[in-house]
Amino acid sequence: MYVLINIIGILVVLALAYVSSLDRKKIKLWPIAVMVVLQFIVTWLMLTTTIGGTIIKGVAAFFVFLIDSALEGVAFIVPDLVPQDGSGTMFFIGVLLPIIFIVAFFDILTYFGIMPLLINVIGWILSKLTGTPRFESFFAAQVMFLGNNEALAVTRDQISKMSDKRLLSMCMMGMSCVSASVLGAYMTLLDPKYVLTAIPLNALGALIMSSLIVPYTVSKEEDVVYKPSKAERKNFFDVISTSMLTGGKMALIIAAMLVGFTALIACINGILGIFNDSLTLEYLFSLIFAPLAFLMGVEWTEALKIARFMGEKLATNEFVAMTNLKDVLGTLKPHSQAVISTFLVSFCNFSTIGIILGSVQALFGSEKSAYVAKYTWRLLLAGILVSCLTAMVVGLFVH
Repeated sequence: MYVLINIIGILVVLALAYVSSLDRKKIKLWPIAVMVVLQFIVTWLMLTTTIGGTIIKGVAAFFVFLIDSALEGVAFIVPDLVPQDGSGTMFFIGVLLPIIFIVAFFDILTYFGIMPLLINVIGWILSKLTGTPRFESFFAAQVMFLGNNEALAVTRDQISKMSDKRLLSMCMMGMSCVSASVLGAYMTLLDPKYVLTAIPLNALGALIMSSLIVPYTVSKEEDVVYKPSKAERKNFFDVISTSMLTGGKMALIIAAMLVGFTALIACINGILGIFNDSLTLEYLFSLIFAPLAFLMGVEWTEALKIARFMGEKLATNEFVAMTNLKDVLGTLKPHSQAVISTFLVSFCNFSTIGIILGSVQALFGSEKSAYVAKYTWRLLLAGILVSCLTAMVVGLFVH
């Protein structure tokens, strides 16, 4: 039964994107169909085959190694707070502080051209398979690994020469991005196989939603990918020191957001409790998102519980939702675990819209920012639909 409901859910998600399109006449259905099929293939490969299992175990082990290495650095500063067996560490120590090293590690890979090569290869393959423009495919590959700020910043020279519609499309993709620097943190809170499956599905989903909501045609002359010159490369030690400072700021920002949003939810619940003891923000979220959870194939008995975390992610951020989900994840059915875990793996929330608009303002000026701001609700809708599509596709393969 859940398979039929999941399929209906996928069709509903695609229909909502179609209805929200800026120009339905320009939508090319064949590339979209190809990308949906690719999502099925990727999910089947990652979750049901030996090759996929080996990939997941290898990548997960690699991130465990990175986190263990990071904890060596943390232990040098606060040895009493890092147990030698790696167990029982506080969230800030065991999840957030390792981000400092992981950011630096991936920036080193970028400095030596390893990450750009990987992104270029994936972007080229996506472009050939899906028929989408090269730069859009390249950008979709970037959002698999970079934050929305970084993805826009590193391609700013080329995007600045593009049409407003193409810029809007990039911003929509940015709503579904993650950052390689937080993948280790995600994997301490969720099953790594769902984290690693969601990342490529989100990239394909971002291309699908942008193709439906902001369709346009790119000429051969415009269909190029910008390559930074050697002169733009910074000194290696500048890169490392800047990366570590960036990682430190990121850890503190995430910690501040978690403290602030958790306290805000508690405050709101306290106010709501004045009117009704059982009325909470989580309950309101569950009512709003329960129909979407049901369309993911979640049994109605668990739909309200799943919907709560969907709403938390949207209103706060994925870390708040993941942290709260971790405590009850084991009580959920496998299908419910799969769909909510994959739904949470992206930066799609209200604050991300502000981050993207701020980045556009800083990188491309007020006129571009004003244009993107006109379609704020479409940015949010695109991000939600990508997360829903990812969860629904994964749900087809998990009983």
